[in-house]
Amino acid sequence: MTSVKMSSGNPVRMGGDNHNVFVYGSLLADEVVRILLKRVPPSTPATLPDYHRFKIKGRVYPAILPVQNNNKVTGRVLLGISGLELDILDEFEDVEYTRSDVEVFLMDNSEKMQVYAYVWSNKDDPDLYGEWEFEEWKQVHMKDFVKMTDEFKEQLELPESKPRVQTYETFYKQENDKPHEP
Repeated sequence: MTSVKMSSGNPVRMGGDNHNVFVYGSLLADEVVRILLKRVPPSTPATLPDYHRFKIKGRVYPAILPVQNNNKVTGRVLLGISGLELDILDEFEDVEYTRSDVEVFLMDNSEKMQVYAYVWSNKDDPDLYGEWEFEEWKQVHMKDFVKMTDEFKEQLELPESKPRVQTYETFYKQENDKPHEP
């Protein structure tokens, strides 16, 4: 299989292989997945043992890192992700995350499955804290995040696309600069 580096640092997969990807943050929202992949692939609930899902200071999305305290992260495995779709997810996760091989437990039948997950690249990041909650994110941040994701996907299709982190920072700066409605 041939591969080249994308701006995310992850190799582009040139081939017809299908992949399974554990998601645990904004990609739990079908709306975000649909914008990125133009479909919502089948999925199954899963847990990732010995990891923690952190909040990140200044960001609305989470990070996961391995921990030694019997923690687990709940999420879902997106099944049958094509090589092209994996490239899109790599670009979306950008340089902040590293695509890693992990082993999850499927909640339906407790079977183990080898999958990819996007793990926070900076294991010593001082901006990681607490526990990120999907339900809180859905209520407080999802609407704007979906808009940002749509903007990112439009950018991705341009010849000189911006990385997702830059799209995120530009989008949220514009949102914060808007006058608040009473």
